[in-house]
Amino acid sequence: EARAEAARRAQQQAEAEVVDARVVRHARQAGHASPGARAARLPAAGYSWYEISNWARPGHESRHNRRYWERASVEAVGPGAHAFDGVTRRWNAANLDAWEAALHNGQLPPGGSAPLDDRRAANAEGLILSLRMASGVDRAAAVAAGFGDAIAWGEEHGLLARHASDGARVQLTLRGRLLSNELFARIA
Repeated sequence: EARAEAARRAQQQAEAEVVDARVVRHARQAGHASPGARAARLPAAGYSWYEISNWARPGHESRHNRRYWERASVEAVGPGAHAFDGVTRRWNAANLDAWEAALHNGQLPPGGSAPLDDRRAANAEGLILSLRMASGVDRAAAVAAGFGDAIAWGEEHGLLARHASDGARVQLTLRGRLLSNELFARIA
């Protein structure tokens, strides 16, 4: 069993390294700076990383998106927009013509909804959304909520590290931001 676990971990590490290398190679082929180079340039220009794929000057973060990531109540007001009322996620289809037609007919736009009635699923979503943020999550709380294996895996593979200003918290590393879906799949 120990050998099988070691082999599984080695395979996961190799897969993560291949994905990491593909991200960097793709950026170079497209003529873009590598994610690491961008992460170094943006702070020098006055931008701070505040969410997995978002940088802003202080005070200019997206308030709507921040509320979504914090699982606060938000409304969906446009094609492709998402809403949350604390219990149910709802989204509008991205098709502008169908969205406008529904509104002209006095109907809600086409889309879908998904109730978060499973406590574990709601906790997993909360953890994933919190990990997207630069503030990260309280490590002990994540472990107590049953996500210790995923947190340990993220730390072991360099996707998570202790928060620089609060050692009780963990946050995604640059590598973790690039490969976050590997960690999130282990949480969900």
